[in-house]
Amino acid sequence: MSFRTVVITNQAKLNYKNRFLVVRQEDDEKYIHLSEIDTIIVDSISVSISTYLLKELADNKINIIFCDEKHNPFGELTSYYSRHNSSKKIQIQIGWSQTNKDNLWQCIVKNKITNQALLLNKLKSDKYDLLMNYIDEVTTGDKTNREGHAAKVYFNTLFGKDFSRNDNNNINAALNYGYSIILSSINKEIISNGYLTQLGIHHKNEFNEFNLSCDLMEPFRVIIDNFVYYNNDREFNTEYKLDIINILNTKYTYNKKKYTLKDIIKIYVKNTLELINDVSDYEGFYFYEG
Repeated sequence: MSFRTVVITNQAKLNYKNRFLVVRQEDDEKYIHLSEIDTIIVDSISVSISTYLLKELADNKINIIFCDEKHNPFGELTSYYSRHNSSKKIQIQIGWSQTNKDNLWQCIVKNKITNQALLLNKLKSDKYDLLMNYIDEVTTGDKTNREGHAAKVYFNTLFGKDFSRNDNNNINAALNYGYSIILSSINKEIISNGYLTQLGIHHKNEFNEFNLSCDLMEPFRVIIDNFVYYNNDREFNTEYKLDIINILNTKYTYNKKKYTLKDIIKIYVKNTLELINDVSDYEGFYFYEG
């Protein structure tokens, strides 16, 4: 089972040789077997990559994320064909009824608000009860936007009443970076299961290639929120980013068992996509820190 996240932060040449990723930096050369790699993050614009390596990474369903000159993720490599019956799965996805999508979105929003409430309870905030009340008010498809109301209370409680998700500051930079890492992991699992990331159940932006991923990742955002809250006094630098990436290896409880976050995402995505026609079996991710 793959378990490594490889981060390239300096000038390098990445090649493929005999089932190994080869990383060449000046006079140094490292070999990492592809079976050990879950994700590669290229956090430098001074990295060259062979097309042979890219092809092998796609064939082995290894996620590769590219960062820009400001070290923010801007794209990733995904394979066209990650499952033998993708055409069948896409036809099923196209046929999802609006009622079923609305029912699943209701479950996801309740799950998300529950996690937000659990974090506020952990911080002994008096807003915990307010968020718990919002959960009972979430309707099918969340047509009354309890998600938005809860988010305003939640973020203002975490980061102050003047905080806005549109602000250009270190808090939002760290949140956005963390969310992008989670989103990329969700993308990988959706594609591996044969579905399209573009066709969401609630998110429907024509310019968003990851509408379904944005839907499914909502319950996991709290993990990044929790980390950023407790590291708010740190400089948002390479070390901070590596710590965020390592969250994928942290263990949490899912369905009464302990798994790493990357394994939880794998199981959660598969289970959720398989039960869209009967959301009574929805098994959400609830925030209990490992």
